[in-house]
Amino acid sequence: MVVTVVADVLGEQSNGVTICALNLIHALKEAGHTVRVLCADEDKKGVEGYYVLPSINVGPFQKIVDENGVVLAKPDVLEICRAFRGADLVHIMAPFPMGRVAAKIAHLLNIPITMGFHVQPKNVTAHFVGTFRSRFISNLLFKDFWKHFYIYADAVHYPILFIRDSFESACGHRTNGYVISNGTPKDFLPRNVERPLEWGDKFVIVCTGRYSKEKKQILLLKALTHSKYKDRILPIFPGQGRKEKQLKNYAKRHHLHPIFKLFGREEMSDLLNAADLYVLSSEAEIESVACLEAMTCGAVPVMNNSPWNGNRSYALHPENLFAKNNPRDLARKIDYWIEHPERLKEVKKEYIEFSNGMTIELSMRKMVAMIEEVAHHGKRGNEEVLLSEPERVFEE
Repeated sequence: MVVTVVADVLGEQSNGVTICALNLIHALKEAGHTVRVLCADEDKKGVEGYYVLPSINVGPFQKIVDENGVVLAKPDVLEICRAFRGADLVHIMAPFPMGRVAAKIAHLLNIPITMGFHVQPKNVTAHFVGTFRSRFISNLLFKDFWKHFYIYADAVHYPILFIRDSFESACGHRTNGYVISNGTPKDFLPRNVERPLEWGDKFVIVCTGRYSKEKKQILLLKALTHSKYKDRILPIFPGQGRKEKQLKNYAKRHHLHPIFKLFGREEMSDLLNAADLYVLSSEAEIESVACLEAMTCGAVPVMNNSPWNGNRSYALHPENLFAKNNPRDLARKIDYWIEHPERLKEVKKEYIEFSNGMTIELSMRKMVAMIEEVAHHGKRGNEEVLLSEPERVFEE
């Protein structure tokens, strides 16, 4: 079978969508399928199986795009058609410009289409003042996602149940949805790791992600100012981003001594195995791959109990959640785990066991099965799709 994967976000493993795309491509190849990849990564030019489109500049919003590690492709109908020629199925990762045009073309060519749901409105509105908490704006975006993208899908992959329910409720339509976790990465395994001598007897808390407004690392720093054990805690923030100076300045003013550093994959595995807690401070996540990595390594999570954070459903105990965006409650949960070291050890084991049922191998088998099933049954008729002539592809 020939599968074309449409991936705006590819390149290095710098974010969750990239990791999901690369895992799927690898799994399809391992299953014996021929995979073509449509992307905007210049370094893939000339590589067999890759069809590279030019990137698009979005003017005043380009800085936001760059900071999120996203390369938006400029849709090229001819190149897209080349990538789709003879394909048995097209899988599209995200509702960006290339994905939207690709969906319409695949529909016109009567090729079965599966899509991933890796971007929620909150990931977009977080960058615009006054819109993040607007349910009205979020619902408008959900409806836009449906009208211009997911309406063409024969099946949709949702990493977690909450995002399927949120989307279908907001857009007012049912989808042929498959809820499949992104899976716990196989290069993140529980193992004994020797802690660096400079850590001493510190209680180590890891909080990953690019330094940005929506990731809310500031919540952890604020929580530490309320902790009874402030001087015993070593917070580590793997990542980089525009908020780094602000975070460092806050830490300095409050006499905190965090580590800000960009870690490689192997370093991250070592770090999470040696850590005591993992704080998911972000208010909006569909399914954080970084949090799955932490759970797999036995770093006990304490997660933001925001309605837009899908990972909160992975809380095994009340102490694994802190009240939405509340640094004082986060401090209380941190202090609890410091005061209960034996329970911390028990819960570490629980999360390792819990993660065994969410392995990347199991998730990718389910993803490949979904794609094979949709390809086998062929294109579904959708009476709501009004696109009937090729010229409509060029309207947007």
